[in-house]
Amino acid sequence: MNRFIAAVWKRRSPARWVACALGWACWKTYLGRPETEQAQRMAMNQLGNGLSDAKHHADALSVKEAQLSTARRLGVPQGHMLVMQSNLAVTYEALGRLEQALRMKQNVYSGYVKLLGKEDVKTLMVAAKYALALVNEQRFEEAKSLLREQIPVARRVLGENDLFTLTMRGTYAEALYLDTSTTLGDLRGAVAMLEEIERIARRAFGTSHPTVVKCGLALRNARGTLRAREIL
Repeated sequence: MNRFIAAVWKRRSPARWVACALGWACWKTYLGRPETEQAQRMAMNQLGNGLSDAKHHADALSVKEAQLSTARRLGVPQGHMLVMQSNLAVTYEALGRLEQALRMKQNVYSGYVKLLGKEDVKTLMVAAKYALALVNEQRFEEAKSLLREQIPVARRVLGENDLFTLTMRGTYAEALYLDTSTTLGDLRGAVAMLEEIERIARRAFGTSHPTVVKCGLALRNARGTLRAREIL
């Protein structure tokens, strides 16, 4: 494992890797320790995240996959495994390996449901990200099914004004208006939903918040889709 990490590092000049210098320093400090020690695993995690921050995603992938493999072999707690898998999914996305990223996010969501239950805040956060990934891959029915189940939970647990509640509702509206099989009634419902979400987000976060900006763009797109359908 130590030779593997060293080979990854030598492919680049450390002078260009300010973002991951700390990770490399940590790894050099602990590389002689047994892999069963938590300090060594944390150093590997720091290196992988640093590589990602520096946008060296292919090298980050090698480190993160090795980290996950080691964790499985050592039988680390499930919560730590899920965090590693979440990080790996982000790296898959950065490399354009979207199907792998989606499968990993599905595994992470299922893992949190089993570990913490559907009403845990962490599970709801993961559900929001997984649903967005499903919409991006145009798997609208899967996204809508997941969100119909989790949005009521988010509204009850997190509240109407919570960022993840609004994000899930916005994603559901997007799944409606982007799906070409959506009925005219559902399209009108998507527009009404986005109007409400924008009002809530504007009041809660201000006009310049990214969620408000994104919601405004989605609302314009949804209105355009609705107008085009009504003409037909």
